[in-house]
Amino acid sequence: MSPGIWQPSEVSSSSPPKSYYSWRAIHPYAKLHYIRDIQEANNRVGLLRGPVGFDLEWKPTFIKNTPENPVALVQLANEEVVLLIQVSAMQEFPVKLREFLESQDSVKTGVGIQNDAKKLFNDWHVSMGNCVDLALLARSADNDRWRGNYTDSIGLDRLTEAYEGLLLPKGSTRLSNWESVLRDGQQEYASNDAHAAFVVYARLMKMAKSMEVPPKPVYYTFNAVNGSLCGPSGMPWSPFNPNYDPSPLPSPEVLKSARTCSASGFWTAVCYFLVAFLIYSLVSFVSA
Repeated sequence: MSPGIWQPSEVSSSSPPKSYYSWRAIHPYAKLHYIRDIQEANNRVGLLRGPVGFDLEWKPTFIKNTPENPVALVQLANEEVVLLIQVSAMQEFPVKLREFLESQDSVKTGVGIQNDAKKLFNDWHVSMGNCVDLALLARSADNDRWRGNYTDSIGLDRLTEAYEGLLLPKGSTRLSNWESVLRDGQQEYASNDAHAAFVVYARLMKMAKSMEVPPKPVYYTFNAVNGSLCGPSGMPWSPFNPNYDPSPLPSPEVLKSARTCSASGFWTAVCYFLVAFLIYSLVSFVSA
């Protein structure tokens, strides 16, 4: 991030979570704008600068084999502002919002953003640009913490707990009606999701830049052109990092157990040797 932009503070990753995540506590001067008017959406987004945390919400379906409802809410957040843009309340998709999402100049980051980008195109014909998958960034910047397949998802709640030491609740609110006028609880839930994505992104980028060999952006960044994932050259993109190590490290408990067993085995061998030596000495003495 450029000089003058908010930087994450140092947090011990080993400290247990002490409270719930709140965007208001982290950036108390940030402003929340819940928008249902297309002109207001264009005005607010026209002033927005990336990087931003990104998320989508839509009304759930509870009947099997029923098609998903279209995207109802677009969430964007940084250290200055949280925008909750309820596109389901508008006659058309805001032009400035489309331009921002399609722009290559501003990072949009989130968990599950590959699927979100595809859904946004299917529902609103928006081709997203410069998308950063937070799970891939976490595996690239902090490989020792996140082992397993490179493409395995890591929930935003786990990332927030790991890097901010805070709990991000994921309760029944996510299954509420995102097409109706949003209640305060829904607004807080949606704001926290987008804002947490931004905060975790800032921390991971700081870690990535401090690495001896920083990971290449193409390892975790893509465009979604007409719903298809592409790299900077326009060629098809799929998640891949040649430097990623998927093999798990032994846990501290396993290492401790191994050391205990090793020590125990050593002293057992010493005891067997001493007993054998005593028996041999005794037999030699009697024979003499």
